[in-house]
Amino acid sequence: MTNVLLATFALLPDGETGGDLVVAALADQGISSRWVSWDDATVDWAAADLVAVRSTWDYHRRRADFLAWARAVEGETRLLNGADAFEWNCDKAYLTDLDDLPVVPTALLDDATLVRGLQTALDRFGAVVIKPRTGAGGVGVVVAESTSDPRLEGLTAAPWVVQPLVESVRTEGERSVYVFDGTAVCQVDKLPGGDEIRVHELYGGASLPGALGAESEELAERALRAVAARLGPAPAYARVDMMRYDGGLAVSEVELIEPGLYLDVVPENAARFAELVARHL
Repeated sequence: MTNVLLATFALLPDGETGGDLVVAALADQGISSRWVSWDDATVDWAAADLVAVRSTWDYHRRRADFLAWARAVEGETRLLNGADAFEWNCDKAYLTDLDDLPVVPTALLDDATLVRGLQTALDRFGAVVIKPRTGAGGVGVVVAESTSDPRLEGLTAAPWVVQPLVESVRTEGERSVYVFDGTAVCQVDKLPGGDEIRVHELYGGASLPGALGAESEELAERALRAVAARLGPAPAYARVDMMRYDGGLAVSEVELIEPGLYLDVVPENAARFAELVARHL
């Protein structure tokens, strides 16, 4: 059988929630697979026909190590979506490269520009959200309404991006659209809980199957075409997050590294992902 390795990290040895569904779906395609930690030195990556990065959810803390691992694996076998895509996508500055798309306005901050850049954003938007440029899971997200806002004590180490606080996230939430081989296949709707703006379950958020409409589908596929124009080969898979801003949908994230498949919400994604892997072998 064809052999595929599904990369995860040490705290999730069996992969993301529902990871067994992925293994079973790959088996239905005649593909043998198993979950392995990306930093496990005993793994023979070269023996795999393909490595699919799935739940490497510590990469934001170990960016240099993770990218070096990706380069090494890519030198030995096929890696989805590839080290170049990972390097571009692991820094949220990529949002400033997508100026031909409707994107939530994004500016870059570091320690030297924090006060000046933050004040500029506050003058423009009133309330802002500051995020680590390399981050995941909502960690380090801070809302501020002034440069003296006490919540700024929660900032992680620089650098950051600053964006407007998009009020629709509290009412309409955020949409996550999965795009496999350039085609939007399904949508997950996410809502925050209470006064939170983070939609993650850890912070009281909820995720539900969504109805993929023409507006979401068009923007998600357009976003992948824009990414392909910058990176060369089109990414095999992506999750495009979007929210209502300034009268229309705007991209808030394009996740190319390890987008969780939300298999507890959309179990059908296991079969879709397995079919994608089979096409790329």
